[in-house]
Amino acid sequence: MENIAAAIAQFSSVEVLIALVIGCLWGTLAGALPGMGTVAALIVALPFAFSMTTEGSMALFLGIYVTSVYGGSISAILINTPGTPQSAATVLDGYPMAQAGKADLAIGWATLSSLIGGVFSLIVLIIAAPALARVSVAFGPAAIFAIILFALTCIAWVSSGSIVKGLMAGMIGLWLTTIGPDDLTGYTRFDFGLDALAGGLSLIPVLIGLFALSEVFYRAAYFFAAKPPDVTNVGFKLPGFTEIRIRVWQFLQSSVIGTFIGILPGTGATAATFVSYSELRRTSPRKDNFGKGEPDGLIASEASNNAVTGGALIPTLALGIPGDGGTVVLLGVLTIQGVVPGFDLINNNPQLLTGSFLIILIANLVMFGLGAAGARLFARILSVPEPLLMGMILMFSLVGAFVVRGNPVDIVIAVIAGICGLILRFAKFPVAPIVIGMALGTTFEGKFRQGMISAQGDFLAFISDPIALVILAVTAVIVVAPIVSRRLSKPLPAGD
Repeated sequence: MENIAAAIAQFSSVEVLIALVIGCLWGTLAGALPGMGTVAALIVALPFAFSMTTEGSMALFLGIYVTSVYGGSISAILINTPGTPQSAATVLDGYPMAQAGKADLAIGWATLSSLIGGVFSLIVLIIAAPALARVSVAFGPAAIFAIILFALTCIAWVSSGSIVKGLMAGMIGLWLTTIGPDDLTGYTRFDFGLDALAGGLSLIPVLIGLFALSEVFYRAAYFFAAKPPDVTNVGFKLPGFTEIRIRVWQFLQSSVIGTFIGILPGTGATAATFVSYSELRRTSPRKDNFGKGEPDGLIASEASNNAVTGGALIPTLALGIPGDGGTVVLLGVLTIQGVVPGFDLINNNPQLLTGSFLIILIANLVMFGLGAAGARLFARILSVPEPLLMGMILMFSLVGAFVVRGNPVDIVIAVIAGICGLILRFAKFPVAPIVIGMALGTTFEGKFRQGMISAQGDFLAFISDPIALVILAVTAVIVVAPIVSRRLSKPLPAGD
């Protein structure tokens, strides 16, 4: 109770409340605008983190993170275009419901499902994050090395396209962290004789380029082929109590799936959405109505993708391991404010962690209020001219790239990363493993070298660590299982 009282006192300032409301408003709007997404929404707000207090910046960015996933459901329902990839499954039943003249009811179902999924995952976060952080102090260099390897493997496993492309992207991210001075020896590595690379690459400019700028370039390339959205028949209507009561199991099932998948590093809300949708389409008593405007389909998508937010914050806050591009930005914000996730956060700043829980709870409630009161407003904003929107994203992205270190070279790096991100998108390579590989690369290399030094160069010492051995075994199963599955699924050759 003391932590709760201290957290309320610390986070109850006017600045924090205003930052939270602005973050929720911007997150919902950015999610509703096709092409923006969670990462771009966070990046646009990044320059403001440098002039805000720790509490204010956490309120702003957690508000954006929580609500941006929900915002994608608005455009998915109204214009058959998910604002974020996490809302792709919402289209399947949300848009048919809107076509049937029930757009207001569809938004009501999506908003209610998002609230339930978000609050459920918050409860799990409150229970699991402190416990996991306390356990993490028993992790030695070998165990942390194995955890990061497991995270990178998970990311590659669920990446769009082949697992090989996902692994290659993760390895590129790891290599990018080796550019610049070696933390152990002080020697400069892989700078190719360029003074601009002698100090190494900062994560944020690369993140901005790969996600935000590549999206601007991609949409510019297809600008003349895009059709303006037709936003009509908008409102907000909650379903009746009976309709909600008969779907309690569907709410719970989708929330559990989303939270569990969110905990796994690198999986993210998109994977959770389709897993949940497939499972409910298999088990729902109303499965024959899926794809025709069935509320269970909206529950499956929106409860699961919002439950991922709390789940993904568990490894982020407890271990400092980001699960997706959004949590990478959140880690960057914590770094800017001098906050170290993990055991130090749980034990030395418990009121900060408790305050974060309160912020997430209030953000979910504000999200519900915005959905109820602002559906018509967001629908009007969906018709904003795309060149104006992309121009604003470009401006804020370049400012965000510059203010991290105040180095003009970072603007050039962001633009180059944006061009590379565009090429990777055309080549069907996932970019999230690159960013997460960069976020984890320094720790990955450092723990590996610590383990090797303490073991006097004997790699078998990593296997002798029981925690590391279990995690490495699970990692091996993740890599081998799809290969074995494909081989078993191949038909046997016909006999003579």
